[in-house]
Formats: sequence, structure tokens, C-alpha cells
Amino acid sequence: MTTAWLFLAVAICAEVLGTSLLPRTDGFRRPVPTIAVLALYGTALYLLSQALRHLDVGVAYAVWAGVGTALIAAIGMLVLKEPRTASRIAGIALVVAGVVVLNMGGAA
Repeated sequence: MTTAWLFLAVAICAEVLGTSLLPRTDGFRRPVPTIAVLALYGTALYLLSQALRHLDVGVAYAVWAGVGTALIAAIGMLVLKEPRTASRIAGIALVVAGVVVLNMGGAA
């Protein structure tokens, strides 16, 4: 794994963690979770910018958005007790498939 992909992977993790903490901010009224969310989003964007020094923006953003969306949806169902439905699971699978297809096209 190159450094750019490592930056992207850590950026996605920071963004997903920040998004997972958003409900705890109570609309940004609670300072500690709010600071954590803002720090994680700042870290995520910085690391994404570093990854973009060596990755195509279309591929990097597709991976960022797709993997982040799939992880947040999965966390919502598994941790935050959101409903697990066949359509949600199929949607996650389609997002992951789209990211794979874009990466295969980007490698050519």
C-alpha cells in the first residue's frame, strides 16, 4: 500500500469516526464532542489533501465517499441500532461495487 492510499484510508477512518460522533454533539451544543468532531473532520480533510498529491481526484473521492458511506451505514445499523433492511444492505453492496468498478477503471 502506497503512502497516498494509507493517507486516504486514515482520512476515511477519521471522517467516519467524526460522523459517528455527530449525534453526541447535540447540535453542536456539547463542547467536548463538538471539538472532537471538528478535529476529526479537519484531520480527514488534511489527510485527503495529502492523498490527492498522488491519486487522481475522481478515484480518491469515489473511494472516500463510497467507503465512508458504506461504513457509516453499517455503523448505523450495527452500533446505533438503525433498522437493518434488505434494501439498506443492497444499497451498501451497490456502493462498494461502484467503488470497485471505478478503481478497476482507474488502474487501466
